[in-house]
Amino acid sequence: RGHNSTRPPPQDWRTVEERKIDDWLPVTASRNGKWWYSAFHNVTAMVGAGLLTLPYAMSELGWGPGVAVMTLSWIMTLYTLWQMVEMHEMVPGKRFDRYHELGQYAFGETLGLWIVVPQQLVVEISLDIVYMITGGKSLKKFHDLVCDGRCKDIKLSYFIMIFASAQFVISQLPNFDSIATISLAAALMSICYSTIAWGASVDKGKADGVDYSLRASTTSGMVFDFLGGLGQMAFSFSGHNVVLEIQASIPSTADTPSKKPMWKGVIVAYTIVLLCYFPVAFVGYWAFGNSVDDNILITLNTPKWLIAAANMMVVVHVIGSYQVYAMPVFDMMEMVLVRKMRFSPGWKLRLVSRSLFVAFTMFVGITFPFFGGLIGFFGGLAFAPTTYFLPCIIWLTVYKPRVFSLSWCTNWSCVPAIDISHLIIQF
Repeated sequence: RGHNSTRPPPQDWRTVEERKIDDWLPVTASRNGKWWYSAFHNVTAMVGAGLLTLPYAMSELGWGPGVAVMTLSWIMTLYTLWQMVEMHEMVPGKRFDRYHELGQYAFGETLGLWIVVPQQLVVEISLDIVYMITGGKSLKKFHDLVCDGRCKDIKLSYFIMIFASAQFVISQLPNFDSIATISLAAALMSICYSTIAWGASVDKGKADGVDYSLRASTTSGMVFDFLGGLGQMAFSFSGHNVVLEIQASIPSTADTPSKKPMWKGVIVAYTIVLLCYFPVAFVGYWAFGNSVDDNILITLNTPKWLIAAANMMVVVHVIGSYQVYAMPVFDMMEMVLVRKMRFSPGWKLRLVSRSLFVAFTMFVGITFPFFGGLIGFFGGLAFAPTTYFLPCIIWLTVYKPRVFSLSWCTNWSCVPAIDISHLIIQF
């Protein structure tokens, strides 16, 4: 379907009831966001648990491929994020407030849902499970460091339940604007603990006998490690799944469309991502080589007070990240419950539905504490498509740039073999 920027604004055919529902749903309830909301929501969405795995991903890829993939990922995801910001209001008078709405416009009502929604849900639900486990592990690590063997050992499952108890309460906040303070705190914590991660690595210096050879020694092991490293890096650049929902919270006028403040916030966010990701990945790998753990903070055990503080910062961060990724899921659940199943919107519906979601992620986190080890799998299955090349495919479908034009070549170049390999290895 071609894009015609001269078409008149569509008339709002919604009934009074439909408008009330839209004013209640989390994504469309409030449009009072500022450009700095965009900045820290995007930082909170992107700079998360995946950041701490980057040195490990580097050890699976090696210096050359690792630096190349990191750099290309940063450039490509900034470009595809710009595309999504631009497409949010590409139809005059209409806003694509949700990822699946953009997919439906590009591919059709039914096909668009089937293309986008399963992948988006895989990303958001799996991330929330990972954050549930990460929060519990960081609480346990903090407890163990502070106690230093003087306290009774407590199982990880209890710490996951403690983390979940906070989410049961915070999940009742209605929309993105209401979690702005939590998201800001989370963004600040991510900057702090990433600085501690690479700063402590510099302070510790290069380990004795550091080895930069690949972790695996067999050909098949090298191949699987390489693809796992790609998946982990894809996981680290996964903020696109909530970018349209974040932009939906920003007001828009003819003189100041939402894309202007949104893009301003994105530039700030991506600058912070650059300053967080690259030092952690490169300095962590430089210091420990292929002996680095899959969480750089585990490798760094001293000074204890600093690593303990960093683990609490991780807890605060994943509390906010959990909410940023859960909000679109809450929106989908509540939309289906109210519009399709005809439940009455209200706090009781919100309390039950959101509590069930938090309970589900807690149960999976307790039952499968190794879930975080599947980051590479989910990175290839859904993170790479929704972040790297689905925005490009939508752009090509909607705008139909001339074959071999700059736009056509740029977008097709963002669907390289690296992303296709992500999908092949998963299936």
